[in-house]
Amino acid sequence: MPIRSELLSLYPPDWRDVSLRVRFVRAQGRCERCRRPHGWVVYQLPDGRWFDAAAQRWISGDGEPAASPAAWELLRVKLVQVQLSTAHIDHDPANNDDSNLAAWCQRCHLIHDAPHHLVQRRITFLMRRAIGDLFSGPYYRR
Repeated sequence: MPIRSELLSLYPPDWRDVSLRVRFVRAQGRCERCRRPHGWVVYQLPDGRWFDAAAQRWISGDGEPAASPAAWELLRVKLVQVQLSTAHIDHDPANNDDSNLAAWCQRCHLIHDAPHHLVQRRITFLMRRAIGDLFSGPYYRR
């Protein structure tokens, strides 16, 4: 996910190098939560299980070996290209300590950020509502 322009100043000038080191040196190109390999296209089920073609087995969303899906579950399988990103565990882009950085695939990153995104969504809604009240008068539901 690209860095929002208003947060860019919080990142160090060598952020690209830091991110590459976390994703490909420390994590060796795999998600640190579910172990999906960067760049691979994997079969994924809605519950997070994915098929590791190299090991020829299903892996859970937590990176542990998992049971093969039932035949009806295979109807819901999707092909997903794995992209690793470097996540700030505490959501503070100024805190670039190694213990606060994690190499996560897009699924694990979104799961971790879901509560934070809900808060940000509420703030955005309230700000837009306040601007609407200020310039357009009170909102009326139609």
